[in-house]
Amino acid sequence: MTDTRDIVETIYREHSRQVLATLIRLLRDFELAEEALHDAFAAAMSQWPRDGIPHNPRAWLISAGRFRAIDNLRRRARFDASLAEIAYQLEIEHTTTTTPIDDAGVADDSLRLIFTCCHPALPLDGQVAMTLREVCGLTTEEVARAFLISPSTLAQRIVRAKAKIRDAGIPYQLPEPSALTERLDGVLRVIYLVFNEGYSASFGETLTRADLSGEAIRLGRLLHELSPEPEVAGLLALMLLQESRRDARTTPEGELILLHEQDRTLWDRALIDEGISLVERALSSRRFGPYALQAAIAAVHAEAPSAEATDWEQIIGLYDVLMRITPSPVVALNRAVAIAMRDGPTAGLSLIDALMARGELRDYHLAHAARADLCRRRGDVEQARQGYWQALSLVQQGPERRFLERRLAELENG
Repeated sequence: MTDTRDIVETIYREHSRQVLATLIRLLRDFELAEEALHDAFAAAMSQWPRDGIPHNPRAWLISAGRFRAIDNLRRRARFDASLAEIAYQLEIEHTTTTTPIDDAGVADDSLRLIFTCCHPALPLDGQVAMTLREVCGLTTEEVARAFLISPSTLAQRIVRAKAKIRDAGIPYQLPEPSALTERLDGVLRVIYLVFNEGYSASFGETLTRADLSGEAIRLGRLLHELSPEPEVAGLLALMLLQESRRDARTTPEGELILLHEQDRTLWDRALIDEGISLVERALSSRRFGPYALQAAIAAVHAEAPSAEATDWEQIIGLYDVLMRITPSPVVALNRAVAIAMRDGPTAGLSLIDALMARGELRDYHLAHAARADLCRRRGDVEQARQGYWQALSLVQQGPERRFLERRLAELENG
Protein backbone atom coordinates (compact mmCIF):
# COMPACT_ATOMS: atom_id res chain seq x y z
CA MET A 1 0.00 0.00 0.00
CA THR A 2 2.76 2.42 0.96
CA ASP A 3 4.69 1.67 -2.25
CA THR A 4 1.61 2.30 -4.39
CA ARG A 5 0.88 5.56 -2.59
CA ASP A 6 4.47 6.68 -3.21
CA ILE A 7 4.11 5.81 -6.92
CA VAL A 8 0.86 7.78 -7.18
CA GLU A 9 2.45 10.79 -5.46
CA THR A 10 5.46 10.59 -7.81
CA ILE A 11 3.18 10.46 -10.86
CA TYR A 12 1.27 13.44 -9.51
CA ARG A 13 4.45 15.49 -9.08
CA GLU A 14 5.86 14.57 -12.48
CA HIS A 15 2.82 14.24 -14.75
CA SER A 16 -0.25 15.90 -13.22
CA ARG A 17 0.11 19.07 -15.31
CA GLN A 18 0.27 17.05 -18.53
CA VAL A 19 -2.81 15.07 -17.47
CA LEU A 20 -4.55 18.36 -16.69
CA ALA A 21 -3.66 19.79 -20.11
CA THR A 22 -5.35 16.85 -21.84
CA LEU A 23 -8.40 17.04 -19.56
CA ILE A 24 -8.75 20.76 -20.35
CA ARG A 25 -8.75 19.97 -24.06
CA LEU A 26 -11.27 17.15 -23.67
CA LEU A 27 -13.60 18.94 -21.25
CA ARG A 28 -13.04 22.50 -22.56
CA ASP A 29 -13.31 23.96 -19.06
CA PHE A 30 -10.51 24.75 -16.59
CA GLU A 31 -12.51 24.27 -13.38
CA LEU A 32 -14.13 21.05 -14.57
CA ALA A 33 -10.75 19.68 -15.65
CA GLU A 34 -9.07 20.59 -12.35
CA GLU A 35 -11.85 18.86 -10.41
CA ALA A 36 -11.57 15.83 -12.71
CA LEU A 37 -7.80 15.71 -12.17
CA HIS A 38 -8.18 15.46 -8.40
CA ASP A 39 -10.99 12.92 -8.73
CA ALA A 40 -8.80 10.78 -10.99
CA PHE A 41 -5.90 10.75 -8.53
CA ALA A 42 -8.28 9.98 -5.67
CA ALA A 43 -9.55 7.01 -7.70
CA ALA A 44 -5.96 5.91 -8.33
CA MET A 45 -5.23 5.98 -4.60
CA SER A 46 -8.26 3.77 -4.05
CA GLN A 47 -8.01 1.33 -6.97
CA TRP A 48 -4.32 0.88 -7.78
CA PRO A 49 -3.38 -0.78 -4.48
CA ARG A 50 -6.08 -3.37 -5.23
CA ASP A 51 -5.84 -3.72 -9.02
CA GLY A 52 -2.17 -2.87 -9.61
CA ILE A 53 -0.51 0.01 -11.48
CA PRO A 54 -1.91 0.29 -15.03
CA HIS A 55 0.40 -0.11 -18.03
CA ASN A 56 -0.09 3.55 -18.99
CA PRO A 57 -0.87 5.48 -15.80
CA ARG A 58 -1.35 8.84 -17.56
CA ALA A 59 -3.90 7.41 -20.01
CA TRP A 60 -5.72 5.71 -17.10
CA LEU A 61 -5.88 8.98 -15.17
CA ILE A 62 -7.16 10.92 -18.18
CA SER A 63 -9.86 8.36 -18.85
CA ALA A 64 -10.87 8.19 -15.19
CA GLY A 65 -10.95 11.96 -14.92
CA ARG A 66 -13.14 12.30 -17.99
CA PHE A 67 -15.60 9.66 -16.72
CA ARG A 68 -15.90 11.39 -13.36
CA ALA A 69 -16.39 14.79 -14.96
CA ILE A 70 -19.28 13.43 -17.03
CA ASP A 71 -20.81 11.79 -13.93
CA ASN A 72 -20.48 15.04 -11.97
CA LEU A 73 -22.18 17.00 -14.76
CA ARG A 74 -25.04 14.49 -14.86
CA ARG A 75 -25.62 14.87 -11.13
CA ARG A 76 -25.54 18.65 -11.33
CA ALA A 77 -27.91 18.61 -14.30
CA ARG A 78 -30.75 17.86 -11.89
CA PHE A 79 -30.34 21.44 -10.65
CA ASP A 80 -29.09 23.07 -13.86
CA ALA A 81 -30.62 21.75 -17.08
CA SER A 82 -27.96 23.41 -19.25
CA LEU A 83 -25.37 20.97 -17.88
CA ALA A 84 -27.28 17.97 -19.21
CA GLU A 85 -26.49 18.89 -22.82
CA ILE A 86 -22.82 19.45 -21.98
CA ALA A 87 -22.62 16.04 -20.29
CA TYR A 88 -24.37 14.43 -23.26
CA GLN A 89 -21.97 15.98 -25.79
CA LEU A 90 -18.91 14.96 -23.75
CA GLU A 91 -20.23 11.41 -23.46
CA ILE A 92 -20.88 11.21 -27.22
CA GLU A 93 -17.35 12.42 -27.93
CA HIS A 94 -15.96 9.91 -25.46
CA THR A 95 -17.78 6.93 -26.97
CA THR A 96 -17.21 7.85 -30.61
CA THR A 97 -13.53 8.89 -30.55
CA THR A 98 -11.14 6.31 -31.94
CA THR A 99 -7.91 8.17 -31.18
CA PRO A 100 -6.01 6.48 -28.35
CA ILE A 101 -4.58 8.54 -25.53
CA ASP A 102 -0.83 8.10 -25.95
CA ASP A 103 2.22 9.88 -24.58
CA ALA A 104 2.78 11.86 -27.77
CA GLY A 105 -0.78 13.20 -27.67
CA VAL A 106 -0.45 14.17 -24.03
CA ALA A 107 2.77 16.06 -24.80
CA ASP A 108 1.03 17.93 -27.62
CA ASP A 109 -1.74 18.91 -25.19
CA SER A 110 0.77 20.69 -22.95
CA LEU A 111 1.83 22.82 -25.89
CA ARG A 112 -1.81 23.43 -26.87
CA LEU A 113 -2.50 24.65 -23.35
CA ILE A 114 0.43 27.05 -23.29
CA PHE A 115 -0.70 28.56 -26.62
CA THR A 116 -4.17 28.95 -25.11
CA CYS A 117 -2.78 30.63 -21.99
CA CYS A 118 -0.67 32.94 -24.20
CA HIS A 119 -3.46 33.98 -26.54
CA PRO A 120 -3.01 37.63 -27.62
CA ALA A 121 -6.56 38.41 -26.47
CA LEU A 122 -5.36 38.00 -22.88
CA PRO A 123 -3.32 40.67 -21.05
CA LEU A 124 0.35 39.84 -20.60
CA ASP A 125 0.16 39.58 -16.80
CA GLY A 126 -2.76 37.16 -17.19
CA GLN A 127 -0.85 35.08 -19.75
CA VAL A 128 2.18 34.66 -17.51
CA ALA A 129 0.21 34.10 -14.30
CA MET A 130 -2.06 31.48 -15.84
CA THR A 131 0.80 29.62 -17.53
CA LEU A 132 2.79 29.42 -14.30
CA ARG A 133 -0.32 28.27 -12.43
CA GLU A 134 -1.97 25.89 -14.91
CA VAL A 135 0.85 24.63 -17.13
CA CYS A 136 3.62 24.47 -14.54
CA GLY A 137 1.66 23.81 -11.38
CA LEU A 138 2.96 26.60 -9.16
CA THR A 139 0.58 27.42 -6.33
CA THR A 140 -1.24 30.73 -6.35
CA GLU A 141 0.94 31.83 -3.43
CA GLU A 142 4.16 30.93 -5.28
CA VAL A 143 3.14 32.80 -8.42
CA ALA A 144 2.01 35.80 -6.36
CA ARG A 145 5.38 35.97 -4.63
CA ALA A 146 7.16 35.84 -7.99
CA PHE A 147 4.99 38.79 -9.14
CA LEU A 148 5.39 40.59 -5.80
CA ILE A 149 1.61 40.90 -5.43
CA SER A 150 -0.94 39.45 -3.04
CA PRO A 151 -2.37 35.95 -3.68
CA SER A 152 -5.88 37.42 -3.92
CA THR A 153 -4.82 39.85 -6.66
CA LEU A 154 -3.09 37.04 -8.54
CA ALA A 155 -6.14 34.79 -8.20
CA GLN A 156 -8.34 37.54 -9.67
CA ARG A 157 -6.03 37.83 -12.69
CA ILE A 158 -6.26 34.11 -13.32
CA VAL A 159 -10.05 34.09 -12.90
CA ARG A 160 -10.37 36.95 -15.41
CA ALA A 161 -8.08 35.19 -17.90
CA LYS A 162 -10.08 31.96 -17.65
CA ALA A 163 -13.33 33.87 -18.10
CA LYS A 164 -11.91 35.58 -21.19
CA ILE A 165 -10.97 32.20 -22.69
CA ARG A 166 -14.47 30.86 -21.98
CA ASP A 167 -16.46 33.92 -23.10
CA ALA A 168 -14.36 34.58 -26.23
CA GLY A 169 -14.45 30.91 -27.22
CA ILE A 170 -10.65 30.73 -27.46
CA PRO A 171 -9.93 27.18 -28.69
CA TYR A 172 -7.67 24.71 -26.89
CA GLN A 173 -5.50 24.01 -29.90
CA LEU A 174 -2.30 24.92 -31.66
CA PRO A 175 -2.69 27.92 -33.97
CA GLU A 176 -2.73 27.54 -37.72
CA PRO A 177 0.68 28.08 -39.38
CA SER A 178 -0.44 31.50 -40.62
CA ALA A 179 -1.15 32.61 -37.02
CA LEU A 180 1.82 30.90 -35.42
CA THR A 181 4.31 33.75 -35.82
CA GLU A 182 2.19 36.39 -34.07
CA ARG A 183 1.65 34.02 -31.14
CA LEU A 184 5.27 32.87 -30.91
CA ASP A 185 6.76 35.82 -29.01
CA GLY A 186 4.36 35.44 -26.10
CA VAL A 187 4.93 31.70 -25.86
CA LEU A 188 8.73 32.10 -25.97
CA ARG A 189 8.59 34.77 -23.28
CA VAL A 190 6.49 32.63 -20.95
CA ILE A 191 8.57 29.47 -21.48
CA TYR A 192 11.69 31.46 -20.61
CA LEU A 193 10.05 32.90 -17.49
CA VAL A 194 9.19 29.35 -16.42
CA PHE A 195 12.77 28.24 -17.06
CA ASN A 196 14.21 31.17 -15.11
CA GLU A 197 12.04 30.36 -12.11
CA GLY A 198 13.38 26.81 -12.25
CA TYR A 199 17.00 27.81 -12.92
CA SER A 200 17.13 30.43 -10.16
CA ALA A 201 14.04 30.39 -7.98
CA SER A 202 12.84 33.85 -6.93
CA PHE A 203 12.15 32.65 -3.40
CA GLY A 204 12.41 29.60 -1.17
CA GLU A 205 15.16 27.53 0.40
CA THR A 206 16.60 25.97 -2.76
CA LEU A 207 18.50 27.69 -5.55
CA THR A 208 16.79 25.79 -8.35
CA ARG A 209 13.59 23.93 -9.16
CA ALA A 210 14.45 21.11 -11.53
CA ASP A 211 10.77 20.37 -12.19
CA LEU A 212 10.21 23.84 -13.68
CA SER A 213 13.40 24.08 -15.73
CA GLY A 214 12.82 20.53 -16.98
CA GLU A 215 9.25 21.37 -17.99
CA ALA A 216 10.39 24.53 -19.79
CA ILE A 217 13.02 22.58 -21.74
CA ARG A 218 10.45 19.90 -22.60
CA LEU A 219 8.08 22.59 -23.91
CA GLY A 220 10.96 24.23 -25.78
CA ARG A 221 11.77 20.97 -27.53
CA LEU A 222 8.11 20.50 -28.52
CA LEU A 223 7.94 24.06 -29.80
CA HIS A 224 11.15 23.60 -31.80
CA GLU A 225 9.69 20.51 -33.46
CA LEU A 226 6.56 22.49 -34.33
CA SER A 227 8.37 25.64 -35.44
CA PRO A 228 12.17 25.44 -35.92
CA GLU A 229 12.49 29.22 -36.17
CA PRO A 230 15.87 30.77 -35.24
CA GLU A 231 14.54 32.34 -32.03
CA VAL A 232 12.90 29.07 -30.98
CA ALA A 233 16.25 27.34 -31.52
CA GLY A 234 17.93 30.22 -29.68
CA LEU A 235 15.69 29.87 -26.64
CA LEU A 236 16.14 26.11 -26.52
CA ALA A 237 19.92 26.56 -26.84
CA LEU A 238 19.94 29.15 -24.04
CA MET A 239 18.02 26.86 -21.69
CA LEU A 240 20.21 23.85 -22.47
CA LEU A 241 23.44 25.79 -21.98
CA GLN A 242 22.31 27.22 -18.66
CA GLU A 243 20.91 23.89 -17.50
CA SER A 244 24.26 22.24 -18.28
CA ARG A 245 25.73 24.00 -15.23
CA ARG A 246 23.12 22.79 -12.73
CA ASP A 247 25.28 20.24 -10.88
CA ALA A 248 28.12 22.75 -10.45
CA ARG A 249 26.01 25.66 -9.18
CA THR A 250 25.60 24.47 -5.60
CA THR A 251 27.54 22.59 -2.96
CA PRO A 252 26.26 19.19 -1.77
CA GLU A 253 24.53 21.16 1.00
CA GLY A 254 22.76 23.39 -1.53
CA GLU A 255 24.86 26.53 -1.07
CA LEU A 256 25.44 28.88 -4.02
CA ILE A 257 28.64 28.64 -6.09
CA LEU A 258 29.34 31.55 -8.45
CA LEU A 259 30.14 30.90 -12.12
CA HIS A 260 33.88 31.66 -11.89
CA GLU A 261 34.25 29.27 -8.92
CA GLN A 262 32.39 26.31 -10.43
CA ASP A 263 34.00 22.94 -11.16
CA ARG A 264 33.63 22.86 -14.94
CA THR A 265 34.17 19.10 -15.07
CA LEU A 266 30.65 18.87 -13.61
CA TRP A 267 29.11 20.72 -16.54
CA ASP A 268 27.00 18.48 -18.78
CA ARG A 269 28.91 18.29 -22.07
CA ALA A 270 26.03 16.65 -23.95
CA LEU A 271 23.74 19.60 -23.19
CA ILE A 272 26.54 22.03 -24.06
CA ASP A 273 27.19 20.37 -27.43
CA GLU A 274 23.48 20.35 -28.26
CA GLY A 275 23.10 23.98 -27.19
CA ILE A 276 26.12 25.18 -29.19
CA SER A 277 24.87 23.37 -32.30
CA LEU A 278 21.46 25.06 -31.96
CA VAL A 279 22.88 28.53 -31.40
CA GLU A 280 25.25 28.22 -34.36
CA ARG A 281 22.30 27.36 -36.61
CA ALA A 282 20.27 30.25 -35.20
CA LEU A 283 23.06 32.79 -35.72
CA SER A 284 23.86 31.54 -39.21
CA SER A 285 20.26 32.27 -40.26
CA ARG A 286 20.84 36.03 -39.82
CA ARG A 287 17.27 36.19 -38.44
CA PHE A 288 18.25 35.77 -34.80
CA GLY A 289 17.01 37.81 -31.87
CA PRO A 290 17.63 38.26 -28.14
CA TYR A 291 17.34 34.58 -27.16
CA ALA A 292 19.94 33.48 -29.69
CA LEU A 293 22.27 36.29 -28.59
CA GLN A 294 21.91 35.33 -24.92
CA ALA A 295 22.56 31.72 -25.93
CA ALA A 296 25.71 32.84 -27.78
CA ILE A 297 26.94 34.53 -24.58
CA ALA A 298 26.25 31.34 -22.61
CA ALA A 299 28.11 29.38 -25.30
CA VAL A 300 31.23 31.53 -24.88
CA HIS A 301 31.20 30.72 -21.16
CA ALA A 302 30.60 27.02 -21.93
CA GLU A 303 33.53 26.84 -24.34
CA ALA A 304 36.04 28.44 -21.93
CA PRO A 305 38.16 25.74 -20.25
CA SER A 306 38.49 27.95 -17.16
CA ALA A 307 37.10 31.20 -15.79
CA GLU A 308 40.41 32.92 -16.55
CA ALA A 309 40.24 31.83 -20.20
CA THR A 310 36.82 33.41 -20.78
CA ASP A 311 36.71 35.57 -23.90
CA TRP A 312 35.27 38.72 -22.30
CA GLU A 313 35.89 40.74 -25.46
CA GLN A 314 33.52 38.50 -27.40
CA ILE A 315 30.94 38.54 -24.59
CA ILE A 316 30.97 42.35 -24.45
CA GLY A 317 30.53 42.49 -28.23
CA LEU A 318 27.49 40.22 -27.98
CA TYR A 319 26.05 42.38 -25.19
CA ASP A 320 26.55 45.43 -27.39
CA VAL A 321 24.42 43.81 -30.10
CA LEU A 322 21.85 42.68 -27.53
CA MET A 323 21.57 46.23 -26.18
CA ARG A 324 20.83 47.51 -29.68
CA ILE A 325 18.11 44.90 -30.25
CA THR A 326 16.44 44.82 -26.82
CA PRO A 327 17.90 47.43 -24.47
CA SER A 328 17.04 46.86 -20.82
CA PRO A 329 18.54 47.75 -17.43
CA VAL A 330 19.32 44.09 -16.68
CA VAL A 331 21.19 43.62 -19.98
CA ALA A 332 23.09 46.84 -19.28
CA LEU A 333 23.97 45.54 -15.81
CA ASN A 334 25.29 42.27 -17.21
CA ARG A 335 27.32 44.18 -19.80
CA ALA A 336 28.80 46.37 -17.04
CA VAL A 337 29.87 43.27 -15.10
CA ALA A 338 31.50 41.86 -18.25
CA ILE A 339 33.39 45.14 -18.77
CA ALA A 340 34.55 44.95 -15.15
CA MET A 341 35.91 41.48 -15.84
CA ARG A 342 37.85 42.80 -18.84
CA ASP A 343 38.91 46.26 -17.68
CA GLY A 344 38.77 46.08 -13.87
CA PRO A 345 36.17 46.91 -11.19
CA THR A 346 36.40 50.70 -11.51
CA ALA A 347 35.28 50.59 -15.15
CA GLY A 348 32.30 48.43 -14.26
CA LEU A 349 31.37 50.51 -11.21
CA SER A 350 31.02 53.72 -13.19
CA LEU A 351 28.53 52.03 -15.50
CA ILE A 352 26.56 50.42 -12.66
CA ASP A 353 26.42 53.71 -10.74
CA ALA A 354 24.96 55.42 -13.80
CA LEU A 355 22.33 52.67 -14.06
CA MET A 356 21.47 52.87 -10.36
CA ALA A 357 21.14 56.65 -10.58
CA ARG A 358 18.27 56.21 -13.02
CA GLY A 359 16.37 54.21 -10.38
CA GLU A 360 15.36 51.32 -12.61
CA LEU A 361 17.36 48.75 -10.64
CA ARG A 362 16.63 50.15 -7.18
CA ASP A 363 14.71 47.03 -6.05
CA TYR A 364 16.81 44.47 -7.97
CA HIS A 365 18.95 42.68 -5.41
CA LEU A 366 21.43 41.37 -8.00
CA ALA A 367 22.31 44.94 -9.01
CA HIS A 368 23.21 45.84 -5.42
CA ALA A 369 25.12 42.55 -5.03
CA ALA A 370 27.06 43.16 -8.26
CA ARG A 371 27.98 46.69 -7.20
CA ALA A 372 29.03 45.45 -3.76
CA ASP A 373 31.22 42.79 -5.33
CA LEU A 374 33.03 45.32 -7.51
CA CYS A 375 33.55 47.57 -4.49
CA ARG A 376 34.96 44.59 -2.57
CA ARG A 377 37.34 43.78 -5.43
CA ARG A 378 38.48 47.41 -5.49
CA GLY A 379 39.09 47.42 -1.73
CA ASP A 380 36.23 49.79 -0.83
CA VAL A 381 35.05 47.83 2.20
CA GLU A 382 32.42 50.26 3.50
CA GLN A 383 30.71 50.65 0.11
CA ALA A 384 30.81 46.88 -0.35
CA ARG A 385 29.24 46.37 3.09
CA GLN A 386 26.42 48.80 2.32
CA GLY A 387 25.74 47.12 -1.02
CA TYR A 388 25.59 43.64 0.45
CA TRP A 389 23.22 44.83 3.19
CA GLN A 390 20.98 46.46 0.58
CA ALA A 391 20.94 43.27 -1.49
CA LEU A 392 20.22 41.23 1.64
CA SER A 393 17.19 43.39 2.42
CA LEU A 394 15.71 42.57 -0.99
CA VAL A 395 16.60 38.89 -1.53
CA GLN A 396 13.91 36.25 -0.99
CA GLN A 397 15.89 33.09 -1.69
CA GLY A 398 17.69 31.09 1.00
CA PRO A 399 20.97 30.19 -0.78
CA GLU A 400 21.43 33.74 -2.10
CA ARG A 401 20.70 35.17 1.35
CA ARG A 402 23.27 32.90 2.99
CA PHE A 403 25.83 33.77 0.28
CA LEU A 404 25.41 37.49 1.00
CA GLU A 405 25.71 36.84 4.72
CA ARG A 406 28.99 35.00 4.11
CA ARG A 407 30.29 37.92 2.05
CA LEU A 408 29.42 40.31 4.90
CA ALA A 409 31.11 38.04 7.41
CA GLU A 410 34.25 37.97 5.26
CA LEU A 411 34.33 41.77 5.23
CA GLU A 412 33.86 41.92 8.99
CA ASN A 413 36.74 39.47 9.44
CA GLY A 414 39.04 41.47 7.20
